[in-house]
Amino acid sequence: MNRKKLQKLTETLTKNCKHFNKFEVSCLIKLFYNLVGEAAKRPGVAIGLDRNAFRNILHVTFGMTDDMIMDRVFRGFDKDNDGNINVTEWVNGLSLFLRGSLEEKMKYCFEVFDLNGDGFISKEEMFHLLKNSLLKQPSEEDPDEGIKDLVEITLKKMASDYDHDGKLSSADYEKAVGEETLLLEAFGPCLPDPKVLASICHSVEASRQLGHRVLSTFVAPELSVTLGI
Repeated sequence: MNRKKLQKLTETLTKNCKHFNKFEVSCLIKLFYNLVGEAAKRPGVAIGLDRNAFRNILHVTFGMTDDMIMDRVFRGFDKDNDGNINVTEWVNGLSLFLRGSLEEKMKYCFEVFDLNGDGFISKEEMFHLLKNSLLKQPSEEDPDEGIKDLVEITLKKMASDYDHDGKLSSADYEKAVGEETLLLEAFGPCLPDPKVLASICHSVEASRQLGHRVLSTFVAPELSVTLGI
């Protein structure tokens, strides 16, 4: 992408981006086109990160390992549901993912956990989400029982109408998280680790201060991504 196109795209995306400034948006655009690689140069080819490429970023950079959670995060970024994350979805998604307010993150996390999109987190959804969070002990005959117990405990903690439908509404979820923010990712890690977030922010800030081309670990050394600043 030439400088003129980059500048125009940066200005357009910055207008609608809540949490990144113009410099940071420019960094993210460059990073996106580095990640999509040669596909960006071929005419007629949809430019974007497919599910596998994005899941690799979530795993390598943000340490996510749960396949179900990573799939849900991908869906959260892919707003037009075309199976690819375009540059606009990339910038806007990372804006929330890395810098979002608590209110924005609550809405995002709830949508990740609401597997069937019906506006509730059911017992069945909680069970599937929590299944990988408990390690099976050698003495356990039925590890699923431990997960079911955890689901019941969580519902009692978070749902105001626990004795009725056994579902967690978005209102109950937001109320519980508002009172105890540790419950934000109660059903699985779907946001970056604070240490990773701090490292990313430091990398971008260092690039800004140096004012010349630097090697950035914005994504991960394993991906060998270079940001030209």
